Amino acid sequence: MHVLFVHQNFPAQFGQIANHLVQRHGWQCTFASRHGGEIEGIGRVLYEPQSGARAETNYCSRTFENQVWDSTALYDALRRRPDVKPDLIVGHSGMVSTLYLRELYDVPIINYFEFFYRTHNSDIDFRVDLPPCDTRTLLRARTRNAMLLLDLENCDAGYAPTAFQKAQLPAEFQPKVRTIFDGIDTDFWKPVENPSRRIGGVEIPPDHHVLTYVSRGMESMRGFDIMMRIADRVCQTRSDVTVLVVGEDRIAYGGDARFTGGKTFKQWFLDRHAIDLSRIHFLGRVRPSDLVQVFSLSDVHLYLTVPFTLSWSLLNAMSCGALAIGSETAPVQELIEEGKNGLLVDFFAIDRWVERVLEVLEDPSAFDPLRRAARQTILDSYTLPRCLDKMLDLYRQVGVGVDANPGARP
Repeated sequence: MHVLFVHQNFPAQFGQIANHLVQRHGWQCTFASRHGGEIEGIGRVLYEPQSGARAETNYCSRTFENQVWDSTALYDALRRRPDVKPDLIVGHSGMVSTLYLRELYDVPIINYFEFFYRTHNSDIDFRVDLPPCDTRTLLRARTRNAMLLLDLENCDAGYAPTAFQKAQLPAEFQPKVRTIFDGIDTDFWKPVENPSRRIGGVEIPPDHHVLTYVSRGMESMRGFDIMMRIADRVCQTRSDVTVLVVGEDRIAYGGDARFTGGKTFKQWFLDRHAIDLSRIHFLGRVRPSDLVQVFSLSDVHLYLTVPFTLSWSLLNAMSCGALAIGSETAPVQELIEEGKNGLLVDFFAIDRWVERVLEVLEDPSAFDPLRRAARQTILDSYTLPRCLDKMLDLYRQVGVGVDANPGARP
């Protein structure tokens, strides 16, 4: 079986499954992308769009315009590679689409659907405490789904990483889509005995409790501002707390730039709130091995998100046995069960967040059963082998009738 993976970036969500298929099953894999490096045994095809949306392009159609440019560039790059003859195409329905590949290959197509945008009861209108999106942004959100809708109609099957993310899709297409998470390497993301108390140049006193927060960017949709207010109040109450914040000072997903005046959301927030940063340490982006140490050190891990994609970091933290206190929002509730494998608090209830953190710090060992249960949750349902087996089953079922031996279509 020859699988062609398509994603703007390499290896993204498909690196683990591609490596698994090559190393464990002897399949042939080719990866088409715009960016990225190399993985031994996986073929590469790079594409480069010749243009894209411009200043005069309607704001609401810019995403679609860029997707068309990327997708036609993908088509052209593969047309110039007659040696690439896949039996199955698996693509991320995002910046680049598999739509045009129907005109190049007569093979089944599976799409990975990460998020369908909604304008109400969604990530866009959840933060009622911040300046609302303007009408233009709301209209754009609806047309951002255009290519994804074409992919839903065009694909033979699809999958989404969580039930919440699948539920965001239009009901008429949901029967085509399975729920399959990307998979957690629990042999890597596991508790470390006697973790280092020196992380990223920060020396943590031996008698200090550790409060942690991890996010790709410091932004409102991941509750950075709420976390900072919680951390500040906890530090005011207890002098034996060190806070570790992992992530980059940037807006990765949300629309915070609409009100920050050219500043990052972190800068915007700190300009408006007198936060004592003496025990709140920003580590920036850290190596995965250091992040394992952070999670293993953590007495309390804070995870907040609006109704949006669920971060890998929460699963990695739980796999490392961290006690997670999560926002009581749909994606988090899918993973954390209150009082069983973690704790849940209303996103905006800062007083309650502080109470729960202080409750844990008063006697951290009393919550060890929740930490063990968090690790077990990942072992039971989210391990890499379990998730890869589900993907493989999907690939085989959609590709039924195709010879599963490598080289079936040389």
